[in-house]
Amino acid sequence: MTEETLVGSSMGPASSGQPRFTAIDSAAGNLVDLHEKLADLLASLGQWREAYTHLRSALDLVCRGNGQAAPVPDQLRREVDRLCREHVEAHEQSIRDSLTASYNRRYLDQRLVALLSEQPVGTYGLAVALVDLDWFKQVNDTHGHLIGDRVLRQVADLLGADLPATAFCARYGGEEFVLVLPDTGAKEAVSLAEAARARVEQHDWSAIAAGLRVTASIGVAHGTACNGMASGAVGDATRQLLRADRLLYCAKQSGRNAVAYRDGTRVRLAGPAGNRRAVAEAHITECY
Repeated sequence: MTEETLVGSSMGPASSGQPRFTAIDSAAGNLVDLHEKLADLLASLGQWREAYTHLRSALDLVCRGNGQAAPVPDQLRREVDRLCREHVEAHEQSIRDSLTASYNRRYLDQRLVALLSEQPVGTYGLAVALVDLDWFKQVNDTHGHLIGDRVLRQVADLLGADLPATAFCARYGGEEFVLVLPDTGAKEAVSLAEAARARVEQHDWSAIAAGLRVTASIGVAHGTACNGMASGAVGDATRQLLRADRLLYCAKQSGRNAVAYRDGTRVRLAGPAGNRRAVAEAHITECY
């Protein structure tokens, strides 16, 4: 029996103008009537859980007037529990990317603003690492889109592995992902991004397709708290993503398969990429 059936069956008599419950006095009767009318309205809108709540309140009023406890039918209790579980599941699905099961752009936008507005001033700040797969179009062109989808799912798993408990990975769109690293210092953020890049490069991609090689370029932007101002956090989130995007461009222009970050007034590359080449001054100018 569905919540619609349960509530609808309780609501039948009201449609003929007869009260569902016997009022015990004028004031209580008016309140019972109000709850019933609200239940009718909510049920007509398909909001069965809210309709049941008002029917429950009406029944409580009547039972209290009769000196009785108001038992909750087991079947209704089970239906409400099921609705609660379905609500949680629906919410989880609404914030997850359907292909990779990582968080989606909607969750990223909301959570990033919340983190920037909520984090206490004086903490390590918050880092954003924008990740883009190198030459991903060639993967689709050479191996097909089904293989490309498998690569995206594997990359999401690799990027999300070994992150701090408060950090998360979200799919930004296409072959781009974002690592959000709350309460993380600038140096630690670069180290985490470099470790993620290395996991992608060193993964055995031949298990998906012979001769397949996948690497990623990453731009890491670090920010600080915005004194709890939600309005300021929206702008800060946008600016931080833009800074990460420009640093990602630097990593791409410097040979790809690298992590670019800002060190004072200079843009540098992390890990082995920094040892074998430097970011050209022209690229630094374009980034800032």
